[in-house]
Amino acid sequence: MSSQPNTTVLDEHRDIPYIATDARNPLHEFDLYVPKRRENLDTRLPPLVCFIHGGAWRSEDKVEHAGLARRLAAQTNFPVAVPNYRLTTASTPIRHPGHAEDLLAFLHSLLTWSGPQASAPTPPYDPTRLYLIGHSCSAHMLTSIFLQPPEPASDASPLLASPSSTASGVPSPPPSPIPTPDTLVPSPALLAATHAIVMSEGLYDLDALLVTYPAYKTWFIAPTFGRLRSYAPWNTASYQLRPGAEHLRWLILHSKGDTLVDQGQSERIWGHLTELYGQDVHVGDKGGPVQREWEVLTEEHNEMLAGEVYPRLVGDYILANIQCQESAGPS
Repeated sequence: MSSQPNTTVLDEHRDIPYIATDARNPLHEFDLYVPKRRENLDTRLPPLVCFIHGGAWRSEDKVEHAGLARRLAAQTNFPVAVPNYRLTTASTPIRHPGHAEDLLAFLHSLLTWSGPQASAPTPPYDPTRLYLIGHSCSAHMLTSIFLQPPEPASDASPLLASPSSTASGVPSPPPSPIPTPDTLVPSPALLAATHAIVMSEGLYDLDALLVTYPAYKTWFIAPTFGRLRSYAPWNTASYQLRPGAEHLRWLILHSKGDTLVDQGQSERIWGHLTELYGQDVHVGDKGGPVQREWEVLTEEHNEMLAGEVYPRLVGDYILANIQCQESAGPS
């Protein structure tokens, strides 16, 4: 099975709420791009591909990635969902894990959503087959959900820095709470439904990131997590596998042309995941549960999302994963 992009006709559904509220919140909505089905050939509902945007926890919107969603749908012939989530801004100074809590709510909603048509109350995808894509900060969000943090140390006070204020002199909100194994817990149904996670240009080890890019602390790390001496508790490249997530497969992508996130971040999560899965790094990763591709992409951090190589890599990986599962048969 290989991806063969062509002129794919899509049904596009916009601004679908994933959290029920009386008032509309555009940050709690997603867009869905659904290839037209061949009624006489397609007897099984297709998997769902989800792309979660980056933007340093502070910027971007789902509509900016409509082109990528369409290309992914054309590559795979599968529906593609792109959610929004709350952002850390001057007017909304939310801390982690608020953004990831929104993402988790979105993913859970996919399991029970009745679809875009009231006359046909069923989603245009199989909710038991999800393929997730995280880029930049959303890779951190996905690993915060699907990997499990350790029990925190009894005294986390050494992490704290002196209280800081905003430019207006108003005290900053408290820092992010120290994560525990009970933080951002996906349901057993969501764990079972998620088949693979693709992560590109991801942020995982924040302390290491700040060694390479010290200006990032003031720009987006401190606004998102608080101004701390260390961000070790949020190093998702130190988390463990969650019970029930052992079947997950991972693809780590990194571009040789990325000047905003160094390859060391991808190396850390790849090395950690291969260790968790007991995968021999000296044998190679083709066919293993943890795969990587660091040679083919050459564009800058976000420019790759507008190109043709990125959706081809992701689409081919998803299709190969499905083919492998179908060849293996039911477990």
